[in-house]
Amino acid sequence: MFKVKKYQVIKNAVSYELANFLYNYFMLKRDAVKFMYENNIHSQTSILGTWSDEQVPNTYSMYGDFAMETLMMKVMPVMKKETGLDLVPTYSYARIYKKGDILKRHKDRPSCEISTTLNLGGDPWPIFIDPTGSDNVVDEYKNIHKPNAPKGERVDLEIGDMLIYEGCKLEHWREPFEGEHCGQVFLHYNNKKGEFKDINIFDGRDKLGTPNWKHYK
Repeated sequence: MFKVKKYQVIKNAVSYELANFLYNYFMLKRDAVKFMYENNIHSQTSILGTWSDEQVPNTYSMYGDFAMETLMMKVMPVMKKETGLDLVPTYSYARIYKKGDILKRHKDRPSCEISTTLNLGGDPWPIFIDPTGSDNVVDEYKNIHKPNAPKGERVDLEIGDMLIYEGCKLEHWREPFEGEHCGQVFLHYNNKKGEFKDINIFDGRDKLGTPNWKHYK
């Protein structure tokens, strides 16, 4: 299916127990980091997470978290099998979305050539994907796109499910979130034989789990 549509849903990519563990870890980390920042216990740093992501402002996000990078390596054999590609990991990025958040229609940067969004827990929130590969975004950050843009296909993910997609080619987005919280992690890879294979291994970092001061999303 992936080779034809450029996206595919993998049911139970990780167990409910593992996804739930990571969701609770994520929520605990968010609350602890918020406490440390608000009480000047620790200065703000991308290593602990941020609320300053321009794509989804005022929402807790983490680049390259140790647990999420480990998850990225765990699911890589599934990614290779389902895509039929030899992949190299680039980076992980996780968010705890809150009520009213929106993920604006967009395509991803080169480090996200082959990507997945994996549902860790919380309230359900569908993602939409445009399989045509057309370019419809006029201004991503103002959420302006062409009036005749395709409506896209709705994808619903249960806890532990993941959506594999070509992030650089297919526009994807989420409508305003009506739940309370939703934990999602994006795991990104490049094709080992693709044009970005050399410059984007580990997203330009020396090792997984370390910061990349150039990119936080």
